[in-house]
Amino acid sequence: MNNKSHQNIRAVCAQAIFNVLEEGQSLSATLTALSHQIADKDKALVQEICFGVMRVLPELNFYIHSLMSKVLTGKNRILHYLLLVGIYQILYTRIPEHAAVGETVNAVNTLKKTQLKGLINGVLREFLRQQASLQQTFTQDSKQQNQQTLHPSWLLTRIKQAYPKQWQAIVNANNQKPPMWLRVNLNQYSVSDYQQLLAEQQIESDSFPELPSALRLLSPVGVNKLPYFDEGAVTVQDLSAQYAAYLLAPQNGEHILDMCAAPGGKTTHILEVAPKAQVLAVDIDPSRVKRIGENLARLKQQAEVKVGDGLTPENWCKGRCFDRILLDAPCSATGVIRRHPDIKWLRRDSDIAQLTELQHAILTNIWSYLKTGGTLVYATCSILPDENKLQIERFLQENTSAKLQGELKQFLPTENGGDGFFYAVLKKQS
Repeated sequence: MNNKSHQNIRAVCAQAIFNVLEEGQSLSATLTALSHQIADKDKALVQEICFGVMRVLPELNFYIHSLMSKVLTGKNRILHYLLLVGIYQILYTRIPEHAAVGETVNAVNTLKKTQLKGLINGVLREFLRQQASLQQTFTQDSKQQNQQTLHPSWLLTRIKQAYPKQWQAIVNANNQKPPMWLRVNLNQYSVSDYQQLLAEQQIESDSFPELPSALRLLSPVGVNKLPYFDEGAVTVQDLSAQYAAYLLAPQNGEHILDMCAAPGGKTTHILEVAPKAQVLAVDIDPSRVKRIGENLARLKQQAEVKVGDGLTPENWCKGRCFDRILLDAPCSATGVIRRHPDIKWLRRDSDIAQLTELQHAILTNIWSYLKTGGTLVYATCSILPDENKLQIERFLQENTSAKLQGELKQFLPTENGGDGFFYAVLKKQS
């Protein structure tokens, strides 16, 4: 596929979706791996289609199952994902119907399934004929109620249990495209000065009085359009994630551990708040650790960066203790579904218990590396109480040296606001 010809875009999309739903790969990772097959001008479209399909997967599957008596399986399974791509374009993009159908049918050649070209063409044309009635059935059929939320039933059950009054708003926010938030580097510009630079590029933005560094773009743009991005003037970071550094309240000269730090957004924010802090950024994933280095370089900051496992801190920080620790714990990521809609289909109900045990083990192991009088901020991008409120309650019961500072903060995803995030600030007493 080295030609990167336009008609192959649908084949690449089908392959990416196959890799997520059949092989369990994350969408971001598979798109990175396939990027050499996509021309730069087509990258935005590929992203729009793949993320869009993940967002509305139950709806698209409903239409395919309504139109086909037999499900495509085995070696032809990838064509099921190609049909998702075709129907998504018809419903959710501005691509003319004839082009959406034609380009999708052409992708069958690229996928070397030429004998099934007629089938793909037939299903897509039948969808066009029956579109109105199929959509009506999907929205009105009470048996489809779970599907209409576009969430798997196990997750819906957990959200309803945790938030009986807010679950509908959470689900609706999860199904939106995410807003684009920026963190202005206040060492270089005030928020109002940077807003002025954006306005000169015809980029509209809103500030957020509660956080001095946050700006929301009214329409997302590529980072190459952001003034002085390469010079470190601004970082793309969600509103809720920006609370981490403020709650940690780092001071110059302190020794600070950023645990599970990749890709480095919070590390760089700590150093913007306290440029003379001694920061150690640690993550278990070597490829993501590289990203921490890249982000530090763009912002011209210094930090020690290591590959390390939170379960075995003695292997990488023996004999050291820290004034402050930020633990952005591995979690279900149920608060950032609108940014990573594949999470809905990659996560399983059984994952939650495993994750809570992992979080508990890391928190317990890292706690002994915090100085007496020091502060630890426990953070997740989850909205599930097991990983958040209940996790902290358990830890406080087991550790008499830990004292909660202030209230637990549980942010829920909101349409024009931040993602779902949780914070607990813990102080270590003697």
